Amino acid sequence: MNIRGLVAAAFLLSWLTVAGAAEISIGTGSQAGVYYQVGRAICRLVNNTADQHGNSCVPHLSNGSVSNLNDVRSGELALGVVQSDTQYYASKGSKLFNDPTPDQDLRALFSVHSEPFTLVVRQDSSIRHLNDLVGKRVNIGNPGSGQRATMEVVMQAKGWDKSTFSLANELPAWQQSMALCHDRVQAMVYTVGHPNQSVAKATSLCGAKIAEVSGPEIDRLVEENPFYIQTSIPGGVYNANPEPVKTFGVNGTVVASSKMDPDLVYTVVKTLFENLETFKAMHPAFAPLNRQKMIEDGLSVPLHEGARRYYQEQGLIAK
Repeated sequence: MNIRGLVAAAFLLSWLTVAGAAEISIGTGSQAGVYYQVGRAICRLVNNTADQHGNSCVPHLSNGSVSNLNDVRSGELALGVVQSDTQYYASKGSKLFNDPTPDQDLRALFSVHSEPFTLVVRQDSSIRHLNDLVGKRVNIGNPGSGQRATMEVVMQAKGWDKSTFSLANELPAWQQSMALCHDRVQAMVYTVGHPNQSVAKATSLCGAKIAEVSGPEIDRLVEENPFYIQTSIPGGVYNANPEPVKTFGVNGTVVASSKMDPDLVYTVVKTLFENLETFKAMHPAFAPLNRQKMIEDGLSVPLHEGARRYYQEQGLIAK
């Protein structure tokens, strides 16, 4: 079989079809993150309405945004939950990915929650701001994760590399809170919606604090990149963090390949949008969502044909 045939076969595997019904796979993140909750919630809605369309959905744990984009491109996954910045980098081409060339087949379905870049620090660390990380023990995130990709952008903007820190750990999200509380690291980063299980664990178990991420380098990142936003983490969400903390962030988005069956994409989008209030109740990070922003914010690639068809039918976008 030639390369084109192998790629086509891979895409068939990402939505296995049996007797007209498809099983849709969606790449998420670690169980500690909100991406897993996004994928699980979407699949719950699809599976609960299977009598209407005959399809099913399975969420898959993954290393996060970069990993999901690799797997959507290769056809190992039908859908992926990814950060808006990594979506952009994939569409333009980047060394972050297995294939560094622009992914011209990448398509967007919708965006979900906002995700502040969150710097969590030990209370005894004397870290109160991003600038204080110099010379400290920091978990910069596991390769393939969205937080690692965003941390590398921050490091580049600051003129930092791994040697800037006394230790640059690469633990996945589900391990980093305990590493912080056991004093193996003094700080951890997480690009995530709030409230978040991993951040809550660190603040509850060892009184961890959220530190400010700001400064001229961060302002420049937001000004020059439309997928970044200035934001803050609300006060009172976590123990020992009563005041809002300034930072920047991205949006979580759901993507697919243009090769994915438009009817299946239509089914996923229709199911979510027609059950949006149920979806919003499934996690506090989803509560602020509204239909119009979900098809505008953080989407730097064209809409998938199946998603566009639904939005046009509903009058949400022009035909």
